[in-house]
Amino acid sequence: MDWRVPLADVNLGPEELEAVSAVIRSGWLTMGSVTQAFEQEYAQSTQSAHALAITNATAALHLACLALGIGPGDEVILPSLTFVASANAIGYTGAIPVFADIESPDWLCLSPRAVEAAITEKTKAIMVVHYAGYACDMPAILEIARQHQLDVIEDAAHAVGASLNGKALGTWGSVGCFSFFGNKNLTTAEGGMLVTDDPEIAQKVRVLRSHGMTTLTWDRFKGHASTYDVVAQGYNYRMDELRSALGREQLKRIPAGNARRGELVKLYCQLLSRETPTISIPFQEERGQSSYHIMPVLLPSGADKPAFMEQMKQQGIQTSWHYPPVHRFRVYKEAYASRPNPLPVTDEVAQREVTLPLYPTMTDEQVAWVVQAAKEALAGL
Repeated sequence: MDWRVPLADVNLGPEELEAVSAVIRSGWLTMGSVTQAFEQEYAQSTQSAHALAITNATAALHLACLALGIGPGDEVILPSLTFVASANAIGYTGAIPVFADIESPDWLCLSPRAVEAAITEKTKAIMVVHYAGYACDMPAILEIARQHQLDVIEDAAHAVGASLNGKALGTWGSVGCFSFFGNKNLTTAEGGMLVTDDPEIAQKVRVLRSHGMTTLTWDRFKGHASTYDVVAQGYNYRMDELRSALGREQLKRIPAGNARRGELVKLYCQLLSRETPTISIPFQEERGQSSYHIMPVLLPSGADKPAFMEQMKQQGIQTSWHYPPVHRFRVYKEAYASRPNPLPVTDEVAQREVTLPLYPTMTDEQVAWVVQAAKEALAGL
């Protein structure tokens, strides 16, 4: 469909084209010096001791769980209001995802109170999700983790460039995992990054992401090694040079891109409050610096969400739903039913949430179009 305003759009330029072309001209396409440079630059941007490029954020979350020793019989607490990859990555290890509620309709992140209520003797870790690029209450969650001797994994897929109290999201817990999917603030088409300050975790991930091998093809090509051992049953979770080249250029765009997203969110809030006061806007309080990855809004209680989204579509405005709750998916329903844990806020928000278009090349005029379309769609329900 030819959208008048798409949900998201890539922000690419001649710099990315030249960077990828340079890799092709070099003749070395798999993980090598460009990926190493990307890792160093990303570590510097987050003030992390270690940054490891991974094939995608799901794989990064999987490796994070493995590096922390999470396995069969363990439980990991996470929100249900997230992309299913968060739960899947836990399940890959044989551990059990345990869903906890979000804070409120005003802040759609994991509730520390709900986390504490979900802890059992089997709990091994907490996986927070910085929904839409807004910070979870990390001081409270880390205190709970400290009291119960739990690790904290940050699903920072939405949070490239975001921070809390001046500290980058993704660097508060034991491990942070970022996504570079095509609709993210920083895109490499597919890709991700894992950051940690723990050298032992970093070394485990470094080995596991490349078949459990002790040296890489790049090391042998450079003459730094002539053979290798396999010390673990690893995976092929490497990032290639083409995507790393994209990532290096995209990383430079984050400050201006996120700032523009913030301007657009501010304009949305002004126009929506004036034109559609029955639509509520989460994340209005001050808590850190967001990356403004997506623009979630909540329709009035009882509104017909599918009809609203169809009305927006008819006006050429693409919308989405972030997210259908994971505990309601068929694959997780049975496990959730066996350990009932009411998620009233998650269920309420899921019925009302609609994601409006947001991307750094969006114009003020397009925001006005979206708001007008929303006003008309509500009137037509």
